[in-house]
Amino acid sequence: MAGGVFISYSQPDRGCAFELVERLEEQGIDCWIAPRDIAPSADWAAEIMDAISSASTMILVFSASSNQSPQVRREVERAVHRQLSILPFRIEDVLPSKSLEFFLSTQHWMDAFPPPREPHYARLCAHLKKEPAAPRPALPGLTPGKSASGKSAPGRDAAAFDAVHLRHIERQLAGFIGPLAKHMVKSAAAQAADADDLVRRLAEELDMDADRSEFIQRCRMPRRDA
Repeated sequence: MAGGVFISYSQPDRGCAFELVERLEEQGIDCWIAPRDIAPSADWAAEIMDAISSASTMILVFSASSNQSPQVRREVERAVHRQLSILPFRIEDVLPSKSLEFFLSTQHWMDAFPPPREPHYARLCAHLKKEPAAPRPALPGLTPGKSASGKSAPGRDAAAFDAVHLRHIERQLAGFIGPLAKHMVKSAAAQAADADDLVRRLAEELDMDADRSEFIQRCRMPRRDA
């Protein structure tokens, strides 16, 4: 789905989200939506993260329900960090919670009420076809395949690291981003030169400087007595 549209929604808005996907795909706009595009045996969090990373645009079906959804907030947070274009498609006249307002305050909104929704779907399709998302700039900091020092990473996988230390790092990261941590640690381990480089790479995924510093501090394993 490289360059397509990621649909973020909460479960009570499933009907609207799938109607929207149907209208977009009728217009030739490639969409990714859960659970339709997740294989039965796949890791749910990993698939969502990969889809967000591959998309060029996120459409957020915004309602009172999605406004309070931790899963939606995590998806929006990842999209902002990956510099996706986000378009909240507001199907109810509600204001964003403080946690979402932080990420969406600078985004363009599209109101999709009152019903019927068909004209709003058509307007969204026209907008997406007229103004395709611009290519995202590379994230500052680490370059894929490079360590923090700028040297090429050896392409290790998670099995190459100390298992106890790796689980410790994963638990610390989960405290900041939830279940996505498992997939992120596995992906970063494939590029990291060593454990310190792995921690630095994962810290770059956190948006706040204070969180990055705290995460790095937490990842320091206590010394074992000889």
